[in-house]
Amino acid sequence: MPESDAGRHLQNQLEILIQDFRRSTEPPMPVFVVHAQESRDDDAVAGLVRQLHAGQEAHGTRCAVTQDAYEGSTEVRRAAALVRALSDPRKWGGPKALYRRYAFPRLRLVHAIDDAVAALGDSWPSPAPGSPEAGQDQHRRLLDELAQQRWRPKNTARWRSGLPLFDMAHILPASLVTVLAALLARSEWYVAVGAGLVFLLLLTVLNYALPGRAPIFLWLRRESRWFLTTTFLRAADQDESTEVSLLRPVRSWKAIAARAYDVAEALRAGGDFHLQLCVLALREDLRDNHRRWSWDLRGFKRPRPPMLFLPHADDRNGGIELIRAISDVRSRRSELDPLLVVAAVRAHDVPRLERSVVQTAPAPDATPPTFGVRLRTWYREWGRNLRAEQSPSRERSVLPWAMKIPLPHDQLGPLEEGRHHLRASARPTLARLVWALHSLVLVIALLSAATVMRADALHDRYCSASVLTANRDTRREQAPDGRTECIGIATDGLRFADWLPAPEPGDDVEALTADETPWTVADLEDRIARQNAKVLDGHAGTYVTVVYAGPLSADLSAGSSLVKGAEELAGVYLAQAVNNENSSVKLRVLIANGGVDLGHQEEMAEAIAAYAAHDPTVVGVVGTGRDLKSSRATTRILMEAGLPVVSGTNSATYLPREFANWFSLAATDEWQTRQLGLIAAQLRTPDRRQYALVLARDTARTDDLYTDEQARYGQAMLRRQGFTPLPQRRYTLTGGKPELRSHAQEICRGSRVPSVIYFAGRVEDIDPLMTQLGTEPGCAGRPLAILTGDDLSKADFAGGGQSVAPKVTLYHAALAELRKAAGGTAFYLDAARHLPGLRDHRLRHDSPALASGQTALAHDATRALFWAATRGDRPQSRASTWVNLRSVKIEGMATGTIDFTGAPLYGDRTGHSIVLKEVRRGTDGTSVTHELCRRTAGDTKRLTQQECRIRR
Repeated sequence: MPESDAGRHLQNQLEILIQDFRRSTEPPMPVFVVHAQESRDDDAVAGLVRQLHAGQEAHGTRCAVTQDAYEGSTEVRRAAALVRALSDPRKWGGPKALYRRYAFPRLRLVHAIDDAVAALGDSWPSPAPGSPEAGQDQHRRLLDELAQQRWRPKNTARWRSGLPLFDMAHILPASLVTVLAALLARSEWYVAVGAGLVFLLLLTVLNYALPGRAPIFLWLRRESRWFLTTTFLRAADQDESTEVSLLRPVRSWKAIAARAYDVAEALRAGGDFHLQLCVLALREDLRDNHRRWSWDLRGFKRPRPPMLFLPHADDRNGGIELIRAISDVRSRRSELDPLLVVAAVRAHDVPRLERSVVQTAPAPDATPPTFGVRLRTWYREWGRNLRAEQSPSRERSVLPWAMKIPLPHDQLGPLEEGRHHLRASARPTLARLVWALHSLVLVIALLSAATVMRADALHDRYCSASVLTANRDTRREQAPDGRTECIGIATDGLRFADWLPAPEPGDDVEALTADETPWTVADLEDRIARQNAKVLDGHAGTYVTVVYAGPLSADLSAGSSLVKGAEELAGVYLAQAVNNENSSVKLRVLIANGGVDLGHQEEMAEAIAAYAAHDPTVVGVVGTGRDLKSSRATTRILMEAGLPVVSGTNSATYLPREFANWFSLAATDEWQTRQLGLIAAQLRTPDRRQYALVLARDTARTDDLYTDEQARYGQAMLRRQGFTPLPQRRYTLTGGKPELRSHAQEICRGSRVPSVIYFAGRVEDIDPLMTQLGTEPGCAGRPLAILTGDDLSKADFAGGGQSVAPKVTLYHAALAELRKAAGGTAFYLDAARHLPGLRDHRLRHDSPALASGQTALAHDATRALFWAATRGDRPQSRASTWVNLRSVKIEGMATGTIDFTGAPLYGDRTGHSIVLKEVRRGTDGTSVTHELCRRTAGDTKRLTQQECRIRR
């Protein structure tokens, strides 16, 4: 701390300036030149400056103190060496200094060019004739030398704290941008991080490991921008561009190289230019280090200006020339800089500073003012005169920024006890508390935690997600077996086949593999994707999009098969391939999954509607082939989105009556049971009481509505045919298997054994039922007829997949009449040519892969929707497609003629395809199937009892 009265007053004046600086008033910072009035006090003045330095360092000010001597041939060179020493950040600030160290990139760039000039020797830029350098490009020689130095001063540390000193401000953001780009592309997080690390390593190798080249981001450095834009270096007749642009690295590099050559020539010439350029660079670096509105708000975190202390400013260290240069540069520049200089000059060197702003001491008063009052008065006078003294019309001998302060002998004595000096506020700034490293760590931790939580939430909710984004067209849902299934519409390369369960030990995979198709869902998805790519690449504006909505999940534990979805998807793909071969308007197919047995079809419909809202090429939906309690809501969602629905297999009776956008190729449940009534009438013996029973699956805890409709219409049909109905029975499922034993016992052992059972169940339940009826006393060995709906058309009786009990005759409906329609369609030739696993096969209507009719119905539904969407060989809008569907009449389809022209609005149409089949047990124990009667699609002639005669 100051030990003299003069030191105390000087310290107080410094603290006043610091307080003004803290308040953002940006006071002009003079060069305080203190000197003794008597030569005998020179050492005391020097000691006072050292005391001020120690005091400011204790207060946390960024301080630098000079040596007494520096090397150099001239005083200007020694002053330049002094400034060079100040480019070491370790020279500024002690352990109490706030915030991180200073950086001096501009000053180091000047030193790098100076070192390059020195390394080239006296032969540059005018080599002696005949020397090796005479034929070389001197411009290139300078650039090569700078490249060898990496555009850094010689003999400086290349690494600090394990990281390169330069360019990390550009390399790290570039790598971060690479990571973010990969994340936004929905890559996995480890792919994104790996891409960033590889890019970081590549840039680091290019920037540091290759010798003899300039840094790759040189033109983006802040010192390069200053180097080209400062008017101090720009010559009036210079034609080269000084533009530095991120998008023009070559042009920027040429501008930097040209400017470096001009500066090097000026440095070689000597004179005051070198010192003034170094002072200018130091000044700009300090201004940048205290820039308030920088990215790190460093100016707010450094509330005390930097101070330079020169205990001995003389010719040995160039201190006086430095004071001259600071004043000259400040007079040429219009911006204020924060540097506060305190220099001690010997009394005999004062005349070298020319005259001071304070020309004469004030006249003595009766009560002379104290030294502190005089000091403040001198500062105010200096400030008032500063503007005028910088005028070019004034004498050149004036140093307007130097404020000389003579120190009388009586002020250099010991400080009186009890006197204290001022200290500016030491309270940390708000920026220091908020925008600091600990705050950054906290924010990064919070953001990282939030990002991880969001990533987990996205991965838990959506099928395809990265750290920051997700494909919101599909969502994860829980399947009945506890696994996760992917629900929604597949976009951006998502594949539902990737979400199909793999059989595990203990799984009952019989239901999954019993009716295995020659193709897989993955095969079909890949082929549809290739078709879509061709459509988008070469037919923009001349295509329509159809969405297939079906069950593309399987529940192994419950025996639920994905065969239905695979067969329907095959029909949709076949229609796409055929249409795209033969039509100028192309068909694009998107695939939507409603889950196991369409258990999540409502969520699927919402995803389709959301996607269709921003894709006007979507003209309709094919599928939704199961009648569930959610079918109304599903159809309503699609109707509100303006999407017509063409279903191949949904036999719901109420949907065409309630929704104008519903079109189905399947005969309704009510109409089916009326046709099965033709068989029931033949099973009825007149004038004799016969009991009949409806046995249905329990749907209380399921979404199944098909079973309820079958049971209701079957009960009414049996009553109309004169049977005495027994109370309806409902069986439950346990572990995916039907509980039928107790029902069989009560049915077969009672006094009223039914002769006809209407089975309102699913195809997977027929084998357990036959097993119970074939072994239960009272039913075994007795004639028994079972009537059931179209779900049994999926059974493989001929291949041994299902069987019937002895004396039991099974009658069921099928939605697709294929045999008679086969003669008038190219469906089977097209299937052999396009479907996976069937190439070079000779296909028939009864080929195992196509016999169920699911593929044929999906194919015909897709062809009908495509016809409506491309009427007149032009893509139609969604609304036009809906209207055009009521004029669809297409012959030569797999099931016959698809005709919607006679379909009434909100009513039942006619002309459905249907087959009534009879299945008996053969003498060898196998099942024998016999077609009783049939109608192809488009044939509106009624079936008759005579036509559908059974064998008794």
